[in-house]
Amino acid sequence: VGGSTALRDATVYVGGLDEKVSEPLLWELFLQAGPVVNTHMPKDRVTGQHQGYGFVEFLSEEDADYAIKIMNMIKLYGKPIRVNKASAHNKNLDVGANIFIGNLDPEIDEKLLYDTFSAFGVILQTPKIMRDPDTGNSKGYAFINFASFDAADAAIEAMNGQYLCNRPITVSYAFKKDSKGERHGSAAERLLAAQNPLSQADRPHQLFADAPPPPTIPTPVMTALGTGIPIPG
Repeated sequence: VGGSTALRDATVYVGGLDEKVSEPLLWELFLQAGPVVNTHMPKDRVTGQHQGYGFVEFLSEEDADYAIKIMNMIKLYGKPIRVNKASAHNKNLDVGANIFIGNLDPEIDEKLLYDTFSAFGVILQTPKIMRDPDTGNSKGYAFINFASFDAADAAIEAMNGQYLCNRPITVSYAFKKDSKGERHGSAAERLLAAQNPLSQADRPHQLFADAPPPPTIPTPVMTALGTGIPIPG
């Protein structure tokens, strides 16, 4: 995961998935278009259900393009699925809710960050751990791009100073590229995000980890990592 565009462009976003669709099924289905390297369906922390969308990574960009051509809008359990470039989908939703995570233990990988932080909302790209180009070793900090400021705010509030693999991590809004010390999360950015129709209409339906659960379920308690521990009645 060097964050190269080639790798990212070989990944497709699949939306509109029925709850019965599983990761093995997604793998089998897209294998018909070309060699699949990886599939990922973000799951809700509280219910364990996937959230109606996923990502399929192919060996090459050509395979991904072919998959979009033949798979887009086919019906799966009676529902037409949407298949498009993951990077294109992400650009449309990118509202600037980017956070910086520091003091990371060298053992922490992208998957652990994804699993930990996706409890707060939709993450647009794979978390970007900055690594030494020669050794591939983590430099101890990373960036995560959320689809909404609500999610980023919640992540900062809950995770800043929490221990992850024996070290307290720092979580804050990232500095903007090419700006003189200006951070993401400004009032202007939030205003623009509120006006972005995609950030409302295209947000996958999901129960965020901090959303109130239906009354029939015992209330889950949020621990540092967002795991729900039901309290009896």
